[in-house]
Amino acid sequence: MAIPAFTRSAGLGILLSAAVLLAIALIVGGLYWRKHASKPLTDKDTIVLADFTNTTSDTVFDGTLRQGLSTLLEQSPFLNVVSDERIHQTLQMMGQKPDAKLIGQTSRAVCQRTASAAVVEGMISQIGTQYLLTLRVTNCVNGESLSSAEAQASDKNHVLEALGKAASEVRSKLGESLNSLQKFDTPLEQATTPSLEALQAYSVATEKNRQGEVVSSLPFFKRAIQLDPNFALAYVGLGYAYSGIGEPGLAAVNFTKAYDLREHVTEREKLDIESAYNWNVVGDLVKTVEVQKVLEQTYSREKWWPNDLSIMYGQLGEPEKALAEAQEAARRDPGSGLNYVALTPAYLRLNRFGQAKTTAEEGLAKDTDNFPLRIALYQIAFLQNDAAGMAKQVAWSAGKPGVEDALLSLEAGTAAYSGRIAEARKFSRRAVTLAETVGQKEVAAAYESTAAVREGLFGNTVQARQGAVAALTVSNGRDVQFLAALALALSGDMLRAQALADDLAKRFPADTIVQFSFLPRIRAQLALNQNQAPKAVEVLQAVLPYELGTGAGLPIYMRGEAYLAAHQHIEAAAEFQKILDHRGIVVNEPIGALVHLQLGRAHAMQGDTAKARAAYQDFLTLWKDADPDIPILKQAKAEYAKLQ
Repeated sequence: MAIPAFTRSAGLGILLSAAVLLAIALIVGGLYWRKHASKPLTDKDTIVLADFTNTTSDTVFDGTLRQGLSTLLEQSPFLNVVSDERIHQTLQMMGQKPDAKLIGQTSRAVCQRTASAAVVEGMISQIGTQYLLTLRVTNCVNGESLSSAEAQASDKNHVLEALGKAASEVRSKLGESLNSLQKFDTPLEQATTPSLEALQAYSVATEKNRQGEVVSSLPFFKRAIQLDPNFALAYVGLGYAYSGIGEPGLAAVNFTKAYDLREHVTEREKLDIESAYNWNVVGDLVKTVEVQKVLEQTYSREKWWPNDLSIMYGQLGEPEKALAEAQEAARRDPGSGLNYVALTPAYLRLNRFGQAKTTAEEGLAKDTDNFPLRIALYQIAFLQNDAAGMAKQVAWSAGKPGVEDALLSLEAGTAAYSGRIAEARKFSRRAVTLAETVGQKEVAAAYESTAAVREGLFGNTVQARQGAVAALTVSNGRDVQFLAALALALSGDMLRAQALADDLAKRFPADTIVQFSFLPRIRAQLALNQNQAPKAVEVLQAVLPYELGTGAGLPIYMRGEAYLAAHQHIEAAAEFQKILDHRGIVVNEPIGALVHLQLGRAHAMQGDTAKARAAYQDFLTLWKDADPDIPILKQAKAEYAKLQ
């Protein structure tokens, strides 16, 4: 039977509609599936970067390709690469040697122990004059392949270019968005260097740095720069290395060079260089914090930035923020030893001595040679009147170049805190000599100028002047020049102190610490020397936002002195009490003892004889073994006698 025309048309329409609907359903469903299908990795996962397998006979690839791949992957905001520090800590926990090769079962075991999702393995092989690079990403629990990529290089000079292509392909396959790849995919030759030999030297230098062999890393950073004078990251590494051994002048030279070359690195490294430059060269801590916050937002899972922010907030005098950032760093990377280094002083600044000690001891259990933690434990022992604890850290430092001198300088401060100035001088001289022996001239000058300020506070004007001049003959670095200028001001050498202050103001116009901490202190002391107490108070107002930061305590102490000189005893007492309330910031600075004397003077001016006597007694008890010829001690005894 024939089908009526209208029926055929209606049926065709129904069929067409069904086909269209089915097509639409398939398209929408496909889009939905692609959008919601599980990706190999998520932005919550971490990955372990294994060592490359080098089947060629050329050793230039050893360590170099892993370093290059690390730079390529770490510029990604999506991927989270486990730090080398944590990898080596895990290897030690596994009973492996620190330099064990991270390949095969070893890399997978590290991946599992760090609760990572995958391990990235690489291999380079040679076929005639060509090279083949292979990257493979596998689930470290079940061995499932998550991604792989290959790239060929026509010759050795194009190996780094091929590595970049393979890395980009792997990032895409692991789930990173196209937008992210386009924005954060600087070629390796541009991000680091086109020279394999330079990259190899840089790789060796960074590994030595990681192992704490900072001095040994210097020639390798220099070799990398010699091979490629435009290698920005090598200048950064050299800058940090010099900073680590107490040579801020040399560090600034290299950070500046890196800053000039910052357009030739990844976005992440560019921000890091800008941070290092603003922090170590310009000294603009507010700008540095701004850059660090951009880093923290862009690479929200990165573990380094919160620790850096913690240090900066500590310098800016914001201890609560410093602790919060250190805690955030610990949350992001709970296995990192750097967390203990940031958390310990953060607790210390807030007078949380018990937590500071526990944190430092936990860190030392993982790294017995952690120098900053040893310093912190000495300071904690001092605050807890633990002489044996201090002696333990000093004994540990014996014979360790670049370390023993720092502990001896702390010993000088402790001796001076009790008025044993002759003993303090011996410790300082030993610290200076040891620093000079290992070529750390600026460190030696810092010890010398610190001792000079101490002498000035005690009223030993001749020694203060001599120490300042001796320090300046060695270095005119920022900190040394400030301390020398302050020592000269305390000794009454107004002209030289003023000249040094003017020079600091000219050389460091944007330096937060210089402008809002160093210069006000020098100028306030000069005003006090001229009996201009109100002016000294006014000048020191600039320090208020930062007074609990770098050099904490001394500006508060000086403001108290200025109020005393202005006969404002209530305000003076309040300032001196601040110092007693922040012992974790002042630690063993001499003002921690001298403040009791100044508080006694404030109470005496107020007419409260009982409180005045008590404060004088506190000071004289602390100085019961003090050298008898110290001018400020003679004054204190004479004033106390009048109160009887």
